Amino acid sequence: MNYTIKHVCAELSMTVHAVRYYCDRGLVPNLRHDAHGNRLFDEESINWLRAVGFLRASGMSIAQIKHYFELCQQGAATLQERQTILAELKQKAEAELAAAQIRVHCLDEKV
Repeated sequence: MNYTIKHVCAELSMTVHAVRYYCDRGLVPNLRHDAHGNRLFDEESINWLRAVGFLRASGMSIAQIKHYFELCQQGAATLQERQTILAELKQKAEAELAAAQIRVHCLDEKV
């Protein structure tokens, strides 16, 4: 089944501008277009966009996401490199969480 950009934006809570930007940067590898040039999204392309949203929220740059997606498309030969990328991202998230917990603790004390 194919979906419109409007449907995708509503489902993923992204703006039309953001979806177009990610598509134009090549972050949706299987993206198809109709006869009028409109983007057509299927479940796989929505999953790519969902991953973009997650990775952006995790602090990855567009260039880093593009590199990671290129590795994904290369298959099992790149599993180790992808695991390293995600492990580093996890470490960063854990550090941010620890800092946030310290801030919450300090606020609790002030309250």
